[in-house]
Amino acid sequence: MSDACYPELNGRSVFITGGGSGIGAALTEAFVAQGARVAFVQRSDATAFCDAIADRHGVRPLYLPCDITNRAALHGALKAAQEAHGPVQVLVNNAANDQRHRTEDLDEAGWNANLAVNLSAYFFAIQGVVGQMRAAGGGSIINFSSISYMMGNAGYPAYVTSNAGITGMTRALAREFGPDRIRVNALVPGWVMTERQRALWATPTDLAAHLDKQCLKEHLVPEDISGGTLFLASDASRMMTGQALVIDGGVVVTG
Repeated sequence: MSDACYPELNGRSVFITGGGSGIGAALTEAFVAQGARVAFVQRSDATAFCDAIADRHGVRPLYLPCDITNRAALHGALKAAQEAHGPVQVLVNNAANDQRHRTEDLDEAGWNANLAVNLSAYFFAIQGVVGQMRAAGGGSIINFSSISYMMGNAGYPAYVTSNAGITGMTRALAREFGPDRIRVNALVPGWVMTERQRALWATPTDLAAHLDKQCLKEHLVPEDISGGTLFLASDASRMMTGQALVIDGGVVVTG
């Protein structure tokens, strides 16, 4: 975890989707370590994770069970976070599903279900939080994409389409909400070695091939993404909006 300290994040109300596992868990812990008041949504049980955070930091994040594809439930979770911690000032849209699929095998229901998680939920979380951010005098929205669309990755076309849509939406909403002092940026990770990635897709052959593409010869881990996220949430990036910050160890730059 980065040792960087952003004093302005102390006490700030933060809401993270998918904040109990993978990259999201690292983000939750990073914000808690900064003194932020963190709420997160997760479909799976995150009680043990919250216990561990409380043991390490003496503060327990607010875990809100939620299906982010349910707009009413997502907006309800945002309201619960506001009631517990005050208006949300930082929204991190992190939850995603990169399940592999073939174009020929994806029917309309599967396509819609994929975009519901990977794109629509981002939009509706933003829709539910902008009023709170206006009340707080501004805020920072951080939308997680991935380098998959930049690299033209095959094997999960609906996911890649969503990633491209996230960066387009980020630019449009940065323009729309700029007058409200609400910044909207995308964070674009490379291949991060979460437990899910290691269990499902990180074969020795694929790991070696990917590392060969990276300028920096070390696999990314969730904690490598925390520093950039804290930066985008902090006042250090106060004049940065509509941007896509790539953290990939140097894959995109070299192709």
